This record gives sequence, structure tokens and C-alpha cells, in this order.
Amino acid sequence: MFKELDPILHSQLRLAVMSLLISVKEADFTFIKEKTNATAGNLSVQVQKLKEAGYIEVIKEFKDNYPKTTCKITPQGITAFEEYVKALQQYLQLGQKK
Repeated sequence: MFKELDPILHSQLRLAVMSLLISVKEADFTFIKEKTNATAGNLSVQVQKLKEAGYIEVIKEFKDNYPKTTCKITPQGITAFEEYVKALQQYLQLGQKK
């Protein structure tokens, strides 16, 4: 009856990161950190989990001798996010059919 929610996306911070990336396609680490109010350490761990799941691509480079990390949503990440949203909508619809 209820579709299982993706445990990778069911974390508040990972869901926030994916929500940002779904709208902007890619963003640098500092932008994501500011928008989510996350600490650098926590965000780094959650970004790594999204990367391991194949939901985002992480590009590390240097710009003007400073490290720059960019996160980019993958096609697999877009699909996972859309399925997660559909599953949540199902939960809401089933909850209203009382």
C-alpha cells in the first residue's frame, strides 16, 4: 500500500541538498552549505553518501589557488528524487482517503 521511501533521500540534509540541486543542476559546496545552514563536516559526509549512491557528481578543482568543490545532480539522482516525491504524494493521498 505504502511505497518504501528511499533511505538515502529520507535524511533531512541529503534531501535539502537534492532539492537545491534539482533546481540549479549544480552548485558549489559553499553555496550549498550556506543554503542548508549545515556545518562543513556534516555536509561533507552527506555529500559523500549522495555521491556513493550515484545521485550526485562531485568535482574538485582549484580556482585561484583555492580548492573548489562543485556538486552536480546526475540523471540517476533526478530519477530518485522524482520517485521520492511521487512516493510522498502517495502517502498524502492515501492519508486523505479516510
